[in-house]
Amino acid sequence: MVRILPMASTSLSLTSLRPLSFSSLSPFRISPNCRFGLSLAASSHPSRRLTLFHLGSVIPQVQLFGVKPSKRHRTEGNSTEAGPPGNRAQASTAVTQESALEWVKNDKRRLLHVVYRVGDLDKTIKFYTECLGMKLLRKRDIPEERYTNAFLGYGPEDSHFVVELTYNYGVDKYDIGAGFGHFGIAVEDVAKTVDLVKAKGGKVTREPGPVKGGNTVIAFIEDPDGYKFELLERGPTPEPLCQVMLRVGDLDRSINFYEKAFGMELLRKRDNPEYKYTIAMMGYGPEDKNAVLELTYNYGVTEYDKGNAYAQIAIGTDDVYKTAEAIKLHGGKITREPGPLPGINTKITACLDPDGWKSVFVDNIDFLKELE
Repeated sequence: MVRILPMASTSLSLTSLRPLSFSSLSPFRISPNCRFGLSLAASSHPSRRLTLFHLGSVIPQVQLFGVKPSKRHRTEGNSTEAGPPGNRAQASTAVTQESALEWVKNDKRRLLHVVYRVGDLDKTIKFYTECLGMKLLRKRDIPEERYTNAFLGYGPEDSHFVVELTYNYGVDKYDIGAGFGHFGIAVEDVAKTVDLVKAKGGKVTREPGPVKGGNTVIAFIEDPDGYKFELLERGPTPEPLCQVMLRVGDLDRSINFYEKAFGMELLRKRDNPEYKYTIAMMGYGPEDKNAVLELTYNYGVTEYDKGNAYAQIAIGTDDVYKTAEAIKLHGGKITREPGPLPGINTKITACLDPDGWKSVFVDNIDFLKELE
């Protein structure tokens, strides 16, 4: 299973905290008028640290996707030979991109979990189970590395999108930043859920009511650490933990990246000029049956402060090697080359999207083995 590295507990500053398993990000700016957002989990094991290292060799792209590089020929006198290296590379890359896109679309992918840090694990678990109806799936304490993980959700990890909470000893507060938006929870009665949250001492930031410009009843609440949750009134669904909202600086760029590099589908896009923002829902299946990624673009805002609280989303794949090459071909930054984790056989690769949001791809078979 995949997790982020714990942070040191001696200080709250970014510079003194233990680094993530993936490369850290530079701080970003944020406009004050931005829409709310979401986040979720990943998994953990004392030997499953995502150390940054490169594999000894890189498999050529054409071998990865089973495509023979095409050749361009030029004639000089009576001889015919392969064209200049630049031309050959361009032809090969063009074919590989097409093949990579086709493979990505056919890969078996789903959102596995989302990871973020909390300051009081027991308090957060109590809030999620009593107010939001989640179940504590498992909990693991690693005293030698001074952190504890808890996995919560609405069903088993092999078939549901879940959250992984990370508590680092002695660290009781994190900066959520302005780039992270909210988590989405589908409930059958928003007003009833809000009443329960209030009764348990929770914070309601938006009372139940129709969404602006629509009919769906929603409300916003905050957990003990200040993470926002959007409650959406829906009928029964197999995936109540249904959204993660992140803000991006160029929506069309992000849509293109998530479609081509991640193989997601643009489920819907809605512009709200009155409130100066546009959203795009991306995912691997219909919103009513799958967890989705909600990308929000606020007019004129191109950069965001990401803080040090939200970590990453994990996604299942049949082949981390092909996944990494497809990401590279479409402008993504690989922060962890594909390969097995030290000490175990779970194969992963990690990357950043154009805005610097982190994702980890995990081999589907290896992931299921870790849950046994």
